[in-house]
Amino acid sequence: MKLPLFLVVLGALLGPAFAAERRPNFVLILSDDHGWSQVSRTMDPRMPEAQSSYLQTPNIDRIGREGMRFTSGYSPAPLCTPTRRSILNGTSAARSGGEFPSSWVPHDHLTLPKALKQADATYRTAHYGKWGEQMGSTPAQAGYDASDGLTGNNTGGMPATLNQDVAGASHANTPAFYTNQEDPKLTGHVTNRGLEFMRESVRLNRPFYLQVSYYAVHLSIACREETLKRYQAKGAPDREYTEAWAAMLEEMDAGVGRLLGGLKALGIEDNTYVVFTADNGGRGSMPGSDARRLPGNHPLTGEKHMLLEGGIRVPFLVRGPSVPADAVCHVPVASYDLLATFYDLASGTARLPAEVDGVSLKPLFKGAREATALARPDRSLFFHRPTRGESAIRQSDYKLLVKWDGNGGVASRALYQLGTDPREEGRDLAQQQAERADRMEAALLSYLKAVQAEPARGPAAAKGKGKGKKKG
Repeated sequence: MKLPLFLVVLGALLGPAFAAERRPNFVLILSDDHGWSQVSRTMDPRMPEAQSSYLQTPNIDRIGREGMRFTSGYSPAPLCTPTRRSILNGTSAARSGGEFPSSWVPHDHLTLPKALKQADATYRTAHYGKWGEQMGSTPAQAGYDASDGLTGNNTGGMPATLNQDVAGASHANTPAFYTNQEDPKLTGHVTNRGLEFMRESVRLNRPFYLQVSYYAVHLSIACREETLKRYQAKGAPDREYTEAWAAMLEEMDAGVGRLLGGLKALGIEDNTYVVFTADNGGRGSMPGSDARRLPGNHPLTGEKHMLLEGGIRVPFLVRGPSVPADAVCHVPVASYDLLATFYDLASGTARLPAEVDGVSLKPLFKGAREATALARPDRSLFFHRPTRGESAIRQSDYKLLVKWDGNGGVASRALYQLGTDPREEGRDLAQQQAERADRMEAALLSYLKAVQAEPARGPAAAKGKGKGKKKG
């Protein structure tokens, strides 16, 4: 749809000032390996046990208090790079690659920064922090005006970089945590870069999209000594994580607080959407943890690398113009919806490519509470992890998890009803509700075929995969 002539002329006269006044800003904050229940305020008020009295995340919690909590918020994949590609292109990981290497080249397709520039050419875009491993495109190729470049886990600190004097350094033969860094996990650096980009955008009177991808809380564990001491004084953690990991999370949360404070200081918080989410669920264990404690993702089943809820259900919080305060939404959403959502909120009018799987969540921000308010085909979210031989589909309150036999056939399947209780262990309904399972399996198969998803390997090939992978 073309703008009226007088608006075109007015826009040309006022330039960036005109665009900044009528377009919202967007800040996406992405944490790493961060479980759904690894916060100090539950994502779902119906499940008070889905929070930790030990962890301290007041600034992440603040986004939910001032905005909306999505109880069924998902990462597109249970590991980092597939999720980051999905967010970038608005695609499911089945379409754009469910593992680290992929034949999908992000910059050959519409990307989130390019979509915003398509909506309004005056948008400035930046990405700071962890870009990903084997992403297939650089930030510049993907359309970002500014970035930290090709960054990955080693940038944020891994045994190979923190212990260069240890041959074959790994989490097994190096310290469980580190306190000898001036800026652990580069949390301060990433936050500072984001704040400066926001200040510069305001000086230029330009609308902006900023993605802050923290290296925390991915291993290696690194924190400040003073933060660690506070947690050591609190005693043993309530879950299978460590005092140092909790300290690292709190320091990341402080970075989130600085970003929120920056928006307020600049006078733009009322015209800025802030989204906080994670690239995948929490780890199953970590160096120095006590396996006798509750699992780190309790009460969810599973962990990072798995398509069980513990691997893909993550914190998902949104604050922004017209988003009601302290609201709760139970409609399933995924971070591959963000491209379509931001494009819609930026008043983009041209139809997005059919390969964009995500849909605009704007109706939910405006108060809709049913999945029917979204333009999502089949009301379905899709997940695919080829090397583990797993795929999943979420429809309404139900989720079907399929394990493949390696020859294109189904080895097993499990159906879960997750509406009010997301725990999966011991709650398979596939036999009791076989017809529903059949329908969902058919929808999943049809979608995987349509997007030419990478063939899934069988259970034998999946053995040893996932937990031992060092990159994600």
